[in-house]
Amino acid sequence: MVNIILLGPPGAGKGTQARKLVEGRGMVQLSTGDMLRESKSSGSEMGRRVAEVMDRGQLVTDEIVIGLIEEKLTGAAGTGFIFDGFPRTLPQADALRDLLARVGQRLDAVIEMRVDDAALVARITGRFTCGACGEVYHDITRPTKVAGVCDCCGSTDLRRRADDNEDSLKQRLMEYYKKTSPLIGYYYAQGCLHVVDGLGEIGVVSAEIAAILDSPKG
Repeated sequence: MVNIILLGPPGAGKGTQARKLVEGRGMVQLSTGDMLRESKSSGSEMGRRVAEVMDRGQLVTDEIVIGLIEEKLTGAAGTGFIFDGFPRTLPQADALRDLLARVGQRLDAVIEMRVDDAALVARITGRFTCGACGEVYHDITRPTKVAGVCDCCGSTDLRRRADDNEDSLKQRLMEYYKKTSPLIGYYYAQGCLHVVDGLGEIGVVSAEIAAILDSPKG
């Protein structure tokens, strides 16, 4: 069982690398947004709590998110968990540490996908994805072989995020650095932080992450 956190600003490639780990290693991706949507429609007691908060337009508390994560940690089968979108703050990091200890697990690695901001803006403004299978493309560096058609599944449902523009991205980067960058020092002090170049070729980044996960653990 290997549990990891992927850290990095919007567009660093966390989703792409998480998908490869799920497909290649049988890990389970715990995306905060996905878990909230799934819980809201589940009809469970936790789902009703989530629905009530979200329907009021309020932010879901850390306590609820930790509860959802605990359900996954104790109920989902896999070779390990990828925490995506959580933790975002130091209190959340403390809560996750306590949760893992409570269920008899540990955090094996925190992988920071570091990027150059200017290069990231260029990457994101040209990005689009397949709405059917989630494959990611780029106008310049990875266009589809046939314009308007996904190489992987043949879907023509290719989408761009409305906020994938320069002004919006700069705002999202500012929010990321303000809220999440303290986690880098937090995990560095614990000796579990690893850095990869988030703007490298996908295969190269995957290999670097694999080397981190396959290295002997203390």
